[in-house]
Amino acid sequence: MAVFSALPRLIAHIMLGAGCKLILLLLCHQVIALEGHTEGHYVAAIYEHPSVLSPDPTVLTDRESALGLMNQNLDLYEEQIEASAKEGVQIIVFPEDGIHGFNFTRDSIYPFLDFLPPLQSGKWNPCLEPRKFRDTEVLQRLSCLAIKGQMYLVANMGTKQPCNSSDPQCPSDGRYHFNTNIVFSDNGTLVASYRKQNLYFEYAFDTPSEVDHSTFDTPFAGKFGIFTCFDILFFEPAVSLVRDYAVKHIVYPAAWMNQLPLLAGIEFQQGFAVAFNVNVLAANLHHPSFGMTGSGIHTPQKSFWYHDMESSEGRLIIAHIPKNPTGAGLLWNGTGRSDESPRQLCEKDPDAHCSEPPKWSHEMPPSFHSEMMYDNFTLVPVWEKQGSLRVCANSLCCYLDYQRHTLSSDLYALGVFDALHTVHGTYYVQACALVKCGGPHFETCGHEITHATDTFDFHLWGNFSTSFVYPLLLTSGMTLESPGQLGWEGNYYFMRKNQLSSGLVTAALYGRWYERD
Repeated sequence: MAVFSALPRLIAHIMLGAGCKLILLLLCHQVIALEGHTEGHYVAAIYEHPSVLSPDPTVLTDRESALGLMNQNLDLYEEQIEASAKEGVQIIVFPEDGIHGFNFTRDSIYPFLDFLPPLQSGKWNPCLEPRKFRDTEVLQRLSCLAIKGQMYLVANMGTKQPCNSSDPQCPSDGRYHFNTNIVFSDNGTLVASYRKQNLYFEYAFDTPSEVDHSTFDTPFAGKFGIFTCFDILFFEPAVSLVRDYAVKHIVYPAAWMNQLPLLAGIEFQQGFAVAFNVNVLAANLHHPSFGMTGSGIHTPQKSFWYHDMESSEGRLIIAHIPKNPTGAGLLWNGTGRSDESPRQLCEKDPDAHCSEPPKWSHEMPPSFHSEMMYDNFTLVPVWEKQGSLRVCANSLCCYLDYQRHTLSSDLYALGVFDALHTVHGTYYVQACALVKCGGPHFETCGHEITHATDTFDFHLWGNFSTSFVYPLLLTSGMTLESPGQLGWEGNYYFMRKNQLSSGLVTAALYGRWYERD
């Protein structure tokens, strides 16, 4: 969907925190969001890239032809770096698969792979030392681009590593193929690499035998952590980086195919930033025909994002963001749970909207089942203008107090899921979700919806068994809003939000019970 239907397509969708003074410079393919003062901030950029793709990635080609295609994409990267340098950008992130493409076979990817020496082999500047290793043309050009822009550069590429029979895990062709993120400093030195751990039907690549916990230090914002696309849904390495390595900034290349209502790219990027109190610099590919769009620079307090399913244009986003992100640190408050219920705590908050006490045993609407995200959710309809609802599955019960500002004919439902997700990946999910349905019938609840007119005040909570709960809030037109009040109340995790700016599409608490994967 176009982001602003009443404005030119070149304008990206930007969500800003309350009271934030911004200067917006809209320059063709760029949206530059600059805060009025920069002390305590650094300048970051991400690029949603409409990459040049191979007409048939399964066809075998040679190295020269592969470099020809990759240099077309690197030419586009160079344009973004030149534009970013004019705005004083200190770090830029490019998407997963942005240089070489996707849907390769193991054989057809080989000409697109660079050799990546281990960092332990010593400091290396590919731009200044191009003859040190063979088959490093892409690394050389990226290094030179970092020098040209005088900025840290994060890119994703395919790499190869030879192995032999002494390694019992060595593939039969004598080499490993890795989906790899590369980081160069502003002087072109290779400072970090990360090999993707959680591959998503990427048959051309190998899974590393050990998880990379990759970080790098910068003079402008301290330590950054790195992971890629599908990794964001798993404990390793994403959670480890923020929990065990004191990372406050994440660089996140992705080739993410959106799936509503719970796993749109920008939706989960924001949820991760808010839940872990970190900055997330997320760069996605831009191929709407594959469902790929949705990039952003997310802090715990606000987001700058782009999502457009109609335009073929990519987008450069530049923002000044805090060196030390501040937020609730939500996932680490569970040890301080009290014995009071969410409602008792709500009533103690003078600024909170608390609806009338619920009558769970009277006039409860009928529950039903519908497929959402390929999972069998249990739901109850949200029929009234205001009320209190409960729905349970296995060990998880979800509760909702709500007030609709207008009562339209649109059907909403409160859903719960507490089981192992097994389609396009296997992982355990506990979810409470208030969603707009696709039509008037129950079986449409869980359909992919992007527009809504009904606004809500709501208090959503559940008795999650996991401490890892991601708040998701999406309103009409793929708009992100601040999730409002969040955290643990007693043994329940909650989200409370009033005064939505547009119609509610999804409000959800997405729990990941990693131990049950």
